[in-house]
Amino acid sequence: MKLHCEVEVVSRHLPALGMRNRGKGIRAVLSLCQQTPGSRPRPRAGGERGGPLPTCLVICTLRDKRGTRYELKENIEQFFTKFMDEGKATVRLKEPPVDICLSKANSSSLKSFLSAVRLAHRGCNIEVPLSTFTPVKTSEFEKFKTKMVITSKKDYPLSKNFPYSLEHLQTSYCGLVRVDMRMLCLKNLRKLDLSHNHIKKLPATIGDLIHLQELNLSDNHLESFSVALCQSTLQKSLRSLDLSKNKIKALPVQFCQLRELTDLKLDDNELIRFPFKMGQLTNLRFLSAARNKLPFLPSEFQTLSLEYLDLFGNTFEQPKALPVIMLQTPLTLLESSARAMLYNRIPYGSHIIPFHLCQDLDTAKTCVCGRFCLSCFIQGTTTMNLHSVAHTVVLVDNMGGTEAPIISYFCSLACYVNSCDMLK
Repeated sequence: MKLHCEVEVVSRHLPALGMRNRGKGIRAVLSLCQQTPGSRPRPRAGGERGGPLPTCLVICTLRDKRGTRYELKENIEQFFTKFMDEGKATVRLKEPPVDICLSKANSSSLKSFLSAVRLAHRGCNIEVPLSTFTPVKTSEFEKFKTKMVITSKKDYPLSKNFPYSLEHLQTSYCGLVRVDMRMLCLKNLRKLDLSHNHIKKLPATIGDLIHLQELNLSDNHLESFSVALCQSTLQKSLRSLDLSKNKIKALPVQFCQLRELTDLKLDDNELIRFPFKMGQLTNLRFLSAARNKLPFLPSEFQTLSLEYLDLFGNTFEQPKALPVIMLQTPLTLLESSARAMLYNRIPYGSHIIPFHLCQDLDTAKTCVCGRFCLSCFIQGTTTMNLHSVAHTVVLVDNMGGTEAPIISYFCSLACYVNSCDMLK
């Protein structure tokens, strides 16, 4: 029985000696082997000589293919398995006093392996076949591939799984019409490139790739980016997203919950608007949305702090001379309560209030004064110089312009008048 993972063997004597461990694991193959009479250590005086041969743990590395052996029977002090679903665990031995730290393992394989280790510790029979004391071949370590690039249909693996240790996977020009579910088992993935395929829809389970930092979906047939993905663990991990050359018309408001994004590419889509809470993307530094159908920019766009901005080839409209007035006096109960909840940051959710009210609150507009409004507001448009939000700006048209219309919302007539006075 074998397990492929990264291993670090930490001596518990090091802190007492004022020393520290390396803090980094190395690629290894762990095996459970039954000791033969010749390989079994000589029993202590008075110790038992008969009985079944015990099982030991052998850790083999590329440098030490013969491996290091550790007795298991009644020799385990503790198991640490809190992060087993992430492919991590630690086995603390009594003798020698070491902690065997495992990481980057396939979670299901790790669970099976540790179950067998527990049985070996208790001296029970292990029903799975055990390995023999033979040096590990170099080919065994090829399963530790961290990068795989496939750029043609004929090279795409149909009958063989992807190496579980992959951190970077590219499958471009493979004619994929959906995301291969085998990819979603690669829990160590940091970069996933599915560009130049025919994918129409993304599974919500992409959000289970907790380490995913870069996602390239350019040149596919996507029409949307789901709310489920926006509210998944990608909120904490995703840094770079490429959705260029698709058929996306709009992104959900919840898209702005991906607050770790630094690079966002949306070129050559059919976008008719940005999410109006763009200002929540406080880490965004690179934004490219050229050749779309954007008529204007949302008000919160003014709060971005970018290094590079490309909005060339959009169908920006001229600012309207007259505002759109949707004020109502007195405010409705719904409007008043919604404004109060948002202004006072009162938590809400579908378990507290009806789902449609949650949607209303999620899509509330932000007034220039910082307050919120639901359906009672004044809407006005002005122009802004894009250099005010970005260090480098690609011209928005062939005439050398760097200005774009921006839409603003006002929660009251007073806010609108004050804003007009400031513009003057």
